[in-house]
Amino acid sequence: MKPASRILPACLPLLLALAPAAAQVPAAADPAPSRDRAAILAMQGEYDVEFSFDETVTYAPGYEHASAKRSGGSEIVLVVEDSPGRIVLQHILVHAPTGHVTKHWRQDWTWEAPRRFEFSADQTWQVRDIPAEATRGAWTQCVYEVSDAPRYCGTGRWEHAGAASTWTSDRSWRPLPRREYTTRDDYNALEVVNRHTIVPGGWTHEQDNLKVVRTAGGDVERVIVREFGFNDYRREHEVDFSPALAYWEATSDYWARVRERWNALLSQPPGLHLKTPVDGMAIIEPLFTQAQQVQDGGEVSDAEIDAVFEEWVEPAPPPR
Repeated sequence: MKPASRILPACLPLLLALAPAAAQVPAAADPAPSRDRAAILAMQGEYDVEFSFDETVTYAPGYEHASAKRSGGSEIVLVVEDSPGRIVLQHILVHAPTGHVTKHWRQDWTWEAPRRFEFSADQTWQVRDIPAEATRGAWTQCVYEVSDAPRYCGTGRWEHAGAASTWTSDRSWRPLPRREYTTRDDYNALEVVNRHTIVPGGWTHEQDNLKVVRTAGGDVERVIVREFGFNDYRREHEVDFSPALAYWEATSDYWARVRERWNALLSQPPGLHLKTPVDGMAIIEPLFTQAQQVQDGGEVSDAEIDAVFEEWVEPAPPPR
């Protein structure tokens, strides 16, 4: 039997050929509602962003709340793909005083998606079918790391009332965010409901998070604490976002090739397992180095991208 690290390169060309069709198979003939699409597309633009996280309800005896966390930045949201049943938005941070650019997270929206990936264990995401009753009339949002590695998905329906539009996800699992795994190890998963609301002047992202200790088999061993997250995106008109636009113009084709490789593993079972430490830097650094090489006018071959995936990514193990 071939070692697991060799399975990916052998099957990747076939997966790449199948991924676009598999990722966009419609679950129904009904077109996506135009007002839903307008709400998703309204998230594009230039923003001043504030990130707030507060622990609230304590479940574990003797647990003391962690300090509230506050951060922020200047962020532009770009439309990468806009088709009738699928919209892809890329976030890019700009450090206003210096113009330094950081490729940030990405969100993909799919109308009546037939399947999605789910965080199942340490550095593992499994691809599972979405029940027909859950995906009918609903959008599935999937969120990705700076390297385009997976983080989480959620499925829900948009509701429109007056000038506001709100999408609320089902409850789903995600790994710890960087703000948490760098400072603590008393829990290993988040069980989350997400809410996006489009309002005049911007949009918000609310998170209802349960910090949970989960067993290797996926059972909840104990709940530590509840956390409320509030990310506020307000239209920004003073920051110069041209460095972000220049970065994306130079590197978007490269990142499209990277997405193809992730999509090949996330569009159909079993999913994938990252062989990196939890911070993911082992794969982030070579991909960002390649993107910088492209931005500087150089070339990166498909074989060079494949080599990074061969070293750090493999198919997920079968479900237990």
